[in-house]
Amino acid sequence: MTEAYVVGAGQSDFGSYPDETYRSLFATAFESARDSVPEGIDRSAIDEAYVGTLGVGGRQLGLPGPAVADHVGLDGIPVTRVENACAAGGSAVRQAVNAVRAGSADVVLAGGVEVMTDVSNDAVRFWLGVSGETEWERLSGTTFAGVYAQMASAHMEEYGTTQDHLSHVAVKNHANGAKNPHAHLRFECSLDQATNAPTVADPLTLFHCCPTTDGAGCVLVVSEDVVDEFTDERIRVAGVGASADSVGLFQRDTYTAVPASQQAAETAYAEAGMGPDDIDFAEVHDCFAIAELMAYEDLGFCEPGEAGPYAASGATKLDGELPVNPSGGLKSKGHPIGATGAGQLSEAFAQLSGNAGERQVEGARVGLTHNVGGSGGAAVVHILEREDGQAATEVSGR
Repeated sequence: MTEAYVVGAGQSDFGSYPDETYRSLFATAFESARDSVPEGIDRSAIDEAYVGTLGVGGRQLGLPGPAVADHVGLDGIPVTRVENACAAGGSAVRQAVNAVRAGSADVVLAGGVEVMTDVSNDAVRFWLGVSGETEWERLSGTTFAGVYAQMASAHMEEYGTTQDHLSHVAVKNHANGAKNPHAHLRFECSLDQATNAPTVADPLTLFHCCPTTDGAGCVLVVSEDVVDEFTDERIRVAGVGASADSVGLFQRDTYTAVPASQQAAETAYAEAGMGPDDIDFAEVHDCFAIAELMAYEDLGFCEPGEAGPYAASGATKLDGELPVNPSGGLKSKGHPIGATGAGQLSEAFAQLSGNAGERQVEGARVGLTHNVGGSGGAAVVHILEREDGQAATEVSGR
């Protein structure tokens, strides 16, 4: 099997951009990814592309992949649209990795894009809801905030998790996002502000929920046969895992874990020959604060039931033992559905290249990304590793 490497990754700014379109946002991310390739890359080198998007608002539901590829000058190559709810971007990257590993392409573009802020709040809730179980959740009036509130309530009941534990996630991610020029919500918040903010779906407050966001991300994946043409700092895709589960929360055996995340992580760890202790930083899917706490447990960073105290201990802060969401996560960086997974890989590439600026994780050599669709109907985990044996900060001097 051919090894796959990430040689470039980039994203647009995440936020509310009424003057941008899905085409223009994707073009920004694409050029950012091209600019990040150390030796440069020509459009003609790209053999294939995968584009993740949900299509919020109903824009270009058919053939959005070819539409954005044409806009950025990728003519005549195979382009596939990937729709896997909030895991669309991560799933697109996985498809690119598989294409390279299978030997069907040497250079593959994976990306994602979403425009969410140009429709009404009711329309946004509808488009978010289509990724939930239709008959028994969405049509009965349950929102995604309501579904994750059920998960939070169950975690509190079973393990003694508190609202303050949820708020520690928000405080940390806002502190990180304030350092990220691409983040949607670039401001810090206090524990008191997060806990006492208006309730969205009890026990989740406004600061426990991510914003609706416009944005795009792109990742360039290449084979071992050509990687040296683009960089002498190899960042290998050491492991990939993906899994699916029941779409409806009520259909699952547990409300306090995401089995698809657990299974995807097990596959990625096994493929990489690594475990949780080998990870230097992680970008996890924190659409709601409880989702990040469950990710700690599902990914093996702590034992079941220990996520709340783990967050409160500071272990996942930028200077902690395992920095989580140095980008600010979905909570602060933003959550443009189809772009989120690619945006996570963009942050991982920046960290491993030593180009993450103020939020650079010291000694970063191995990074993990974790992208979830819906309330856990799908999950994708990637593990990236610098192959040169040096930490990114040692190479860049940052």
